[in-house]
Amino acid sequence: MKNRCMMPMVALRGMTLLPNNTAHFDISRKESIEAVKIAMATNQYLMVVTQLDKDNSKGLELDSLQPVGCIVKVRQMVKIPKNVVRVLVEGESRGKLCGIAFRDSFYEADVELWKDTELSKEQEEAYCTSLLEEIRNCYEAGMKINPVSLKKIAKIKQVAVMIDTLAEQLPISYEKRQQILNTEDLLERLTYTMKLLKSEAEVTMIRKELQEQIKGIVEKNQREYVLREQQKLIQEELGEKGTSEIEEYWKSLEKLHAPEEVIEKLSKEIRRLESIPVTSSESTVVRNYVETLLEYPWSKKTEDCRDLKQAEMILNRDHYGMEKVKERVLDFLAVRNMVSEGNSPIICLVGPPGTGKTSIARSIATAVNKEYVRISLGGVRDEAEIRGHRKTYIGAMPGRIATAMMKSGVTNPLMLLDEVDKLSSDYKGDPSSALLEVLDAEQNCKFVDHFFEIPIDLSQVMFLATANDASMIPKPLLDRMEIIEVSSYTQNEKFHIAKEFLVEKQRKKHGLKAKQIQIEDAVLNEIIEAYTRAAGVRGLERQIATLCRKADRVIAGGERKSLRVTSKNMKDFLGVSKYQKEDWDLEPKVGIVTGLAWTSVGGDTLSVEVNIMPGSGKLELTGNLGDVMKESAQIAISCIRSMENKDFLKKQDIHIHVPEGATPKDGPSAGITMATAIYSAVTNQKVRGDIAMTGEVTLRGRVLPIGGLKEKLLAAKNHGMKEVLVPIQNKKDISELSDEILGTMQITYVTNMQEVLERAIVK
Repeated sequence: MKNRCMMPMVALRGMTLLPNNTAHFDISRKESIEAVKIAMATNQYLMVVTQLDKDNSKGLELDSLQPVGCIVKVRQMVKIPKNVVRVLVEGESRGKLCGIAFRDSFYEADVELWKDTELSKEQEEAYCTSLLEEIRNCYEAGMKINPVSLKKIAKIKQVAVMIDTLAEQLPISYEKRQQILNTEDLLERLTYTMKLLKSEAEVTMIRKELQEQIKGIVEKNQREYVLREQQKLIQEELGEKGTSEIEEYWKSLEKLHAPEEVIEKLSKEIRRLESIPVTSSESTVVRNYVETLLEYPWSKKTEDCRDLKQAEMILNRDHYGMEKVKERVLDFLAVRNMVSEGNSPIICLVGPPGTGKTSIARSIATAVNKEYVRISLGGVRDEAEIRGHRKTYIGAMPGRIATAMMKSGVTNPLMLLDEVDKLSSDYKGDPSSALLEVLDAEQNCKFVDHFFEIPIDLSQVMFLATANDASMIPKPLLDRMEIIEVSSYTQNEKFHIAKEFLVEKQRKKHGLKAKQIQIEDAVLNEIIEAYTRAAGVRGLERQIATLCRKADRVIAGGERKSLRVTSKNMKDFLGVSKYQKEDWDLEPKVGIVTGLAWTSVGGDTLSVEVNIMPGSGKLELTGNLGDVMKESAQIAISCIRSMENKDFLKKQDIHIHVPEGATPKDGPSAGITMATAIYSAVTNQKVRGDIAMTGEVTLRGRVLPIGGLKEKLLAAKNHGMKEVLVPIQNKKDISELSDEILGTMQITYVTNMQEVLERAIVK
């Protein structure tokens, strides 16, 4: 049954809509927008037809449109930028265009509605099955059909709906869709669709066979030739002259002297790089890997200096003192002279800041004629920093060890591992564990960096490490290193270092000539005594730098041509002294004892104060003490109670305090100091103010040995102490100290608490 009606019309360019589908299209012509508005205002029905000439910009006529269009129901219209309206519609049925008319602002179409022939259930099932089988054949032949859409089509039970849905999903031109739309008879429409599917399947198969044939014809050599020719043309267009990057890699590989394993790996990677597109991210990764391996010094090395006298002269020229370090370096050279090949030592210099640990490494490198490279390990917490990153992503890089080797340019540099005690670890791994292989003479000949994936020989590297505190170095790592203590400098050593090295260094650094600044020896001694008391010479160097800056200022300002610093005018440049001579109260006192402490920045005195007051036997500890010192205090109380045989804690409270509560204090060497202070407070006997002591005490009163004796004795001397009590087991350490450190200070060896009290308590 056919009927006719009038409805708003929209003409589309290059697009055909089919019934039983949801679609959207954009319109910008005023008459089309007005037609959609009229449809939305009435019953939402709209006639959509396709123009025969999609570029026609003139008014619409009946012969300029397709004879059949699609009657749709408008669901939504949305304004988008540039005066464009996007319309969402649902296809309802076919309609023959009988005539058109322009109404004020839109086109109206005279439409004859078409209805599909009704089929029986059996016919619908048979036609749907045949059509679905043909669709699957096309899909298997390689035709591009969305699998999701294919499942949706398979569920349709009406052949008319299946044809329209399929036509919308097939990758065919809009003219072929229009042909399906124009076919009124359902069986003819089905026949045309089946033919169309078979035709498209054959075209797809032919295209696929052609691609396979072409792929087989182009052989590997031809492909490489074509690619190389294209690369040359691209370089000519870009104005690049000379050989290609790949050819440069091959030439570098021919000149490279490296193990066979490295040559094979590089050859494989360069061939791989040739087959990867330049725009690929993988190309960047492979190129970075090839360049890194070509840059690494696989066979380059320097000849070690074998002249022991020259090496000794260089070490003495650059550094004052440090006899143990110099002796060890000369021993290393002597061994190298006797043995052609051998494992390089791993030396670790441990001492306070400013004592020259880092600077002597460069002098050692000069003395042994090695390239110098420094790696700062402070704060390193990622294992990949040592072992490198896997080369599976852009930005991957070798670890610090391999990078330092490339920086040095040789396989036998002197590598300084600075601040090895500042290593830390987190969820990314433990870098100290990665260093175990680096510093093990038995393993580092085949150290594997994750980026290189090829063993690196580190056996010829001379490793030198520095640390402030050996106790902070992990034990397995410490076991692989030879520890050399770099202790605090004495006043005489500081004076010679300042006069022979620091003044000259700062003078050159500040652009001064020798005649433009003169610093008297008395000034240097005054600076050491009154302006800095650090274990090293860093603070001393800062004060000398201050004098050089003042000289620059007066000379640049035209006030003087030179500056002479004397004891009389030094305060004008440096200000008031920070420390006063003989400002220590050495009078005997009750409950106050001077102890000695070692820190990572040198030695220091530690005053322990004890007070006894009526109470219920409580013990109070103040002064920011650590767990070890708290235990030492409890042991000291028990020791004194057993010696005096008094139960003084039942009716008295005891308060132990170590001044400067803002500074954390901990360590095992304050035992006899606390015990003496407690004894003095309990018995109300005074303790000598000019005596200092160090040592741990046991419950039975035995005095145990301690460490850092040199730094502690220097601190005692600087604080004007006349006598120091030292555990008898440390007698061997005293024999290694110079007379300058001991001076007139008396060293008394003690074995038990009774001997300590006999020397410390005023009779």
